[in-house]
Amino acid sequence: MPLLESYTLKKFNKRIYQCQDQELYDALMDLVNEHIHQLPLRDQDEKRKLYYFSAEFLMGKVLSNNLINLNLYNQIKNELTANGRSMMDIEHIEPEPSLGNGGLGRLAACFIDSITKMGINGDGVGLNYHFGLFKQIFKDNQQVAIPDQWLTGHDWIEKTDLSFKVPYKDFTLESTLYEMSILGYKQTHRNRLRLFDLESVNPTIIEEGSIQFDKTKIQENLTLFLYPDDSDQEGRLLRVYQQYFMVSNGAQLIIKEAKDKGSNLHDLADYAIIQINDTHPALIIPEMIRLLGQEGIDLDEAISIVTSMTAFTNHTILAEALETWSMDDLENVIPQVCQIIRQLDERIRNTYPDNPAVWVIDNYGYAHMAHLAIHFGFSVNGVAELHTEILKTSALSPFYAIYPDRFHNMTNGITFRRWVMDANKELSAYLDLKIGTLWHRNADLTEFLNYQDDPDTLSKLRAIKYNNKLRLKKHLKDQMGINIKAHSIMDIQIKRFHEYKRQQMNALWVIHKYLDIKAGNIPETPITVIFGGKAAPAYTIAQDIIHLILTLSELIRLDKQVAPHLQVVMIENYNVTYAEYLIPAADISEQISLASKEASGTGNMKFMANGAITLGTLDGANVEIKDQVGEENIYIFGKESQEIIQLYQNNGYIAYDYYQRDTIKPLVDFIVSHGMLYFGNEQRLNRLYNELISKDYFMTLIDLEDYIRVKEAMLKDYEKVDDWYKKSVINISQSGFFSSDRTIADYNDTIWHLNVSYGEE
Repeated sequence: MPLLESYTLKKFNKRIYQCQDQELYDALMDLVNEHIHQLPLRDQDEKRKLYYFSAEFLMGKVLSNNLINLNLYNQIKNELTANGRSMMDIEHIEPEPSLGNGGLGRLAACFIDSITKMGINGDGVGLNYHFGLFKQIFKDNQQVAIPDQWLTGHDWIEKTDLSFKVPYKDFTLESTLYEMSILGYKQTHRNRLRLFDLESVNPTIIEEGSIQFDKTKIQENLTLFLYPDDSDQEGRLLRVYQQYFMVSNGAQLIIKEAKDKGSNLHDLADYAIIQINDTHPALIIPEMIRLLGQEGIDLDEAISIVTSMTAFTNHTILAEALETWSMDDLENVIPQVCQIIRQLDERIRNTYPDNPAVWVIDNYGYAHMAHLAIHFGFSVNGVAELHTEILKTSALSPFYAIYPDRFHNMTNGITFRRWVMDANKELSAYLDLKIGTLWHRNADLTEFLNYQDDPDTLSKLRAIKYNNKLRLKKHLKDQMGINIKAHSIMDIQIKRFHEYKRQQMNALWVIHKYLDIKAGNIPETPITVIFGGKAAPAYTIAQDIIHLILTLSELIRLDKQVAPHLQVVMIENYNVTYAEYLIPAADISEQISLASKEASGTGNMKFMANGAITLGTLDGANVEIKDQVGEENIYIFGKESQEIIQLYQNNGYIAYDYYQRDTIKPLVDFIVSHGMLYFGNEQRLNRLYNELISKDYFMTLIDLEDYIRVKEAMLKDYEKVDDWYKKSVINISQSGFFSSDRTIADYNDTIWHLNVSYGEE
């Protein structure tokens, strides 16, 4: 009997063709879960284990990824097709887990996938956010945040009977541990994502139609939202409560599991290694020291144990993301941990009395989480070659001078199972036809280079790209009621909204193009510019940029002279599912951050693997993409990182000087033109306008002219069809370096030194 039908008959007493989509989805969940639980935990066979701590795990939908990793996807898809049903329709039923927001969380999801695929014993550790960051809707051309209610009670996350007590100054909370099984491609064992929650969380305290709630009711709000607004004192304290809840639970889990395997805790580093994903989990260091002290281990030995088992991944040089906490705030929440932090700081001050830049607690009474992680861990890594060099020579140079052997580079990666095999099935099948299927396991696509001059291959890639545009067109019509032109150039920028990522610069190019078309310069092929991403609730300027884009979109849509040639789309509530439609359809991959500010990026890698061509600065992993594909197969513009760093050091950038240029002033002035003010919010547009001409901290205007020049050249090159798709072949062929499997192998070879078991061949 066909596999899926055996489950539909058992669960609903129906054949496949008789089932509703929801019933088919429910039957598939049963099928997959049964297969999952037949796989033993890797932890049962290995003594030493990795605990990957992250505030975010942006998992994306789980069903198809699990079917691919179980090697069941094609079998189930064929069963459904034979019964006149669509796998895509079933996939739409699944809500997307809202456990992350941006690249940090998506990287963590790729990593735990690859950790399992590589046969490494390792679990992710985080929190079970009930409403994620928020659900983004648009009203009056502005972002509105409402709760993202993704938990249905019928989820891939399962409740366990494990719980721990977490002590705060005024009360103690008892956690509940939830788990999601993590599968590796054709692996014989599984790992887990361990998510801590609180049974007393109460969604009814959220104000209707908003994400506002009483931040003082910790027992009721602790795991409601990812990154609750910390623009006020109550929000900052809530963030401390939340981060400590994650690390205290995680530390207690590590100790319990090590003891269960026979550890006496003096040998804890033989049983566990901790990887801290950015600074959010850094409090695990003093917390683990505190807990070991409770177990009878003296302070010196506890520090030595924790230092020998803790590694730190730095994701940014931005001061706002290198977390610092007021010791007064920490004392209000976790005084028992403050005692440890002060002792650790005292040791560093005594060792480096004349070097306050490396103290854990600064002279203003703020504890620096990155400093804690570097001093009391054995490894710190950047996530792209450029980023790591900036850490060594600039952002963390005082620490590099002390600990040169602790610094490593681990260039980020993506999992090709999700981002090509699942997201772009037609391309995946074509690659299988041309070079075989070994790339599913090793991501080595270099053999595809042999087809860069093959007319049939170039023609086929063009057809695949067009089909993906049609797929995107249908999805946008179904989800947002928006019609796009499938034959247009898809120019896509999808990432969280931040001034350093410079969505505002792309918007200024849109204004340039709008005015150019109004002047009678019609592009040979229509252009669809697509943005996606959320702005943090307290990040006013980022929300103003979203408003600018939405207002431009409306203005252009209603302009009969321009609309046939230029369209601007802002994706509502952008997430992993949208990315799986957008990335395969993209022609141009916008990676335009200010040089030196983007640690790596992973969207750039996903676009590259799907044949889009990068338009970017020499920032983050763009540098390594250029090295892989060659200068002629990427479009680079703008100032380089060292010049930008020097401008910051010398206060050498004056936005107003650039604004006065004849090529720039009309574009910036357009933001507050009559037409824009008619469709837009005057306060938001004026605020953004004034920000650009008077401050522009992330130097939008310094690269604008070069950006326009290179982008216009890129659009002309698109018309040389064979040359364009040759670039596409080369990008796909060289993308395998950016596999997260390679990244995880690098982590393991350099930092973790865990056993590896490759599973089925």
